[in-house]
Amino acid sequence: MQLIDNHPVTQSETLRVSALHALAYCSRLFYLEEVEELYTQNAAVFAGRRLHAELEKQEDETWEELFLESAELGLRGAVDALRTRDGETIPYEHKRGRCNRDAGKKPIPWESDRLQVLAYAYLIESALKIPVKEGRIRYHADNVLVHVPLDDAGRQTVRDAIHRARILRIAPQRPPVTENERLCARCSLAPVCLPEEARLAHNREWQPIRLFPEDDDRQVLHILEPGTAVGRTGEQLKITRRGQSPETLPVQQVGQLVMHSFSQLSTQALHFCAHHGIGVHFVSGGGRYIGSFDSRQGSIQRRIRQYSALSDGGFCLELARKLVLCRAQGQRKFLMRGKRGLKQSSPRLNETIIQMKKVLKQVPQATSLETLLGLEGNLAALYFGALPCLISTEAPREMGFSGRNRRPPKDRFNALLSFGYALLLKDVMNAILTVGLEPALGFYHQPRTQAPPLALDLMEIFRVPLVDMPVMASVNRQQWEVQEDFEVRGEQVWLSDSGRRKLVNLYERRKEETWKHPVTGYSLTYRRLLELEVRLLEKEWCGEGGLFGQLVLR
Repeated sequence: MQLIDNHPVTQSETLRVSALHALAYCSRLFYLEEVEELYTQNAAVFAGRRLHAELEKQEDETWEELFLESAELGLRGAVDALRTRDGETIPYEHKRGRCNRDAGKKPIPWESDRLQVLAYAYLIESALKIPVKEGRIRYHADNVLVHVPLDDAGRQTVRDAIHRARILRIAPQRPPVTENERLCARCSLAPVCLPEEARLAHNREWQPIRLFPEDDDRQVLHILEPGTAVGRTGEQLKITRRGQSPETLPVQQVGQLVMHSFSQLSTQALHFCAHHGIGVHFVSGGGRYIGSFDSRQGSIQRRIRQYSALSDGGFCLELARKLVLCRAQGQRKFLMRGKRGLKQSSPRLNETIIQMKKVLKQVPQATSLETLLGLEGNLAALYFGALPCLISTEAPREMGFSGRNRRPPKDRFNALLSFGYALLLKDVMNAILTVGLEPALGFYHQPRTQAPPLALDLMEIFRVPLVDMPVMASVNRQQWEVQEDFEVRGEQVWLSDSGRRKLVNLYERRKEETWKHPVTGYSLTYRRLLELEVRLLEKEWCGEGGLFGQLVLR
């Protein structure tokens, strides 16, 4: 243990050389990878791997691969290629792109590449106790070989980088985004870092470009039939339904696996899904969300910051006010949209829209969560009381409803809403676990026996656009068979197998539609917006807030 700038730092754990490469590229990238343990892979990462695989096939007997570790220096790493010729040992780094150029157009290395090859050369000296005069970098895009001498200045550069890295590893907060915007466009962690959104949070005149992926084209696999078994075969998921031949699906094509009713999942398939980042969720035969498999690793720093922020009652109240405004404004605008499509004016609908506007004005002045809960309850009662006014007169009488009821639903419309909200809760949980936050710690809802509070908080933003709107549209389009799609048991109404399948398809198609974010100005599919909103929530306690809870219908 030693003190670095008055910080206690342990040297028992060595740093990866590739981490120093990230540090030289962007200190925030280093922090996300080394402290928060976040890693993503984009096309450039896969292209780099293919390059190294091709080089391995071409290597002759003078090339070696070597993993080294030096506790004295505090580094470890695997050299791309090590060549020994005429008694000299030379480490090589292979880069897929082009080299940098000085003012005279002479090839020079990029600073991050220079630090990386210097670190490998110094590591070889320290671990093997042999002299190394230089390292070399091959830039394959322009077929340039750059020589990087290892002198005293180079060794000091490596030691200084290790010093900075150790300080950052114990820092409680992420470094700010880099001022060099071009670095962000090529960074594989841009969808996690959200640098453009961070700049927008500090400067509302900023015109962000969309670095966050527009969509995730992997499918959500719903296993709806009781008795269906999901297993693993090679690099594929194997689905075996009763009385049918097994189906296989490549793991790369699956983003989520949703097990409904009494379907079965093997232990091997569960581990397989966790390894490939596939969300696994469980929904009961009655359409109730049961839970999700939590395969998060690392991310403890993210949760520590979440605990610290959401232990502040004033901060929670501020977020809760944003949440209630977002949901209620969306509900009111949905009613206003529906009003324009009615053949005859509805006095009840008109009065509700006016009353909701009056209550909404009180939300920013709420001084406690209890007061806010009362206002939210009032707004919800007004909304669900007027929602039946939007049902078409041509819709079947059996599809009507007189207000929200649940556990169990007592009419077909409420059965649709309840199952839709269960699917939404599952997707919000998937986004929370993907981001690495703690779903049990929210800022508005209180702990309950089933749904985690943070998931209940965040799903409020998406209830109207992802469930209420498509359900109402499907009822008015007469897409439901009142007998075949529902099961009526006394005063209880449930979706039948065909009804669940139909609503799952309706919901998943809705998630594929795009919505232009009112603050960032770019369009994303709803399924990407779910993850983006969780990441924007995290920014609220990372010094980059102000964008959360703005998804309101126009």
